[in-house]
Amino acid sequence: MIVLQTTQRTGPAHPALDNPDNHQTGDSLHTSRLPRPEFLPIIPDMLRDEVGGPVVHGHAPEAPESIAELSRAPVLSLPVRITNLIAIILPFAGLITAIVLMWGWGFDWLHLGLFIGMYAMTGLGITIGFHRLFTHRAFETTRPIRLLLAVLGCMAVQGPILRWVATHRRHHQHSDEHEDPHSPNMHGAGFVGLVKGMWHAHMGWMFQPDSPNLFSYVNDLVKDRLVRRVSDLFPLWVVVGVAIPTVLGGLIAQSWTGALLGFIWGGLVRIFFVHHVTWSINSVCHIWGTRPFRSHDESRNNAIFGFIGWGEGWHNNHHAFPTSARHGLRWWEFDVSYVIIRTLAALGLAWNVRVPSAESMALKMQA
Repeated sequence: MIVLQTTQRTGPAHPALDNPDNHQTGDSLHTSRLPRPEFLPIIPDMLRDEVGGPVVHGHAPEAPESIAELSRAPVLSLPVRITNLIAIILPFAGLITAIVLMWGWGFDWLHLGLFIGMYAMTGLGITIGFHRLFTHRAFETTRPIRLLLAVLGCMAVQGPILRWVATHRRHHQHSDEHEDPHSPNMHGAGFVGLVKGMWHAHMGWMFQPDSPNLFSYVNDLVKDRLVRRVSDLFPLWVVVGVAIPTVLGGLIAQSWTGALLGFIWGGLVRIFFVHHVTWSINSVCHIWGTRPFRSHDESRNNAIFGFIGWGEGWHNNHHAFPTSARHGLRWWEFDVSYVIIRTLAALGLAWNVRVPSAESMALKMQA
């Protein structure tokens, strides 16, 4: 039996959670106060390896029109393809522009600060918010912090929260299988297969049609009005995420040049690096690295992305224990995201923080 430990807080459970039992594939979870996901009416069995998403059978209930579009897209429309292409090309163009301007105008610590600050905030919005909180329900937190994490994740420009979570839950259910949205391991052997797989897992999958039942993976979040509203306002948060460093750069430097460089460094360059670090978890961390734990896929721990990806690069650990709030499970596996979650818990702002016990890790450790 797999046992997970939690830190606990007395108070109302998350509205999408109820019963203390938790039925998972093969393994089970145990805490003294760990509610079970509300099992809603796609997935024939529980998502693999304790993914933390809802078990759903049959047909999904009706959703608001803006959300229901997730489940009605047999093909990816041309406008969506163009939007995704712009989201890839524009940050790269910003990076090239930044390099050229740095060569001609020199380097300003203000704009490096804007880059680092926005990279940290929006990257952690993805790792702590979109991933560990909303996708895997690895901990619970207050409504204001849920809102903040949801908005910061949207500012990372990786898509609305509902689509991001649905895609990631599908990835865990079918990790490194043909139904996986972004596996690098389904494209043949040899160098050509490796290149095709890397391209698909890194960016190519964003030009493929959605699963026709994608919406069904997020029944629990669609019932959450806060999450639904934030997701529907995704374009607004993208604009806000670019406007913040632009305005700060202009105000601090007292010039239009400062605003332009704030836009480039804190906006476009930051988006480029947040994108490619996240995408590398899908591609690089399913090909290169170590596998200390047994999992149903080819996930790997990669120390480089463990550090620059706020702990997400300890990817084999994550696939072995998906509902764990802690991805860096050994002392040398530094996990900034988990440090922040633990800090929130120490302040009484997070509870039911789920981490694997020593027994759990011993049972899944590779021989």
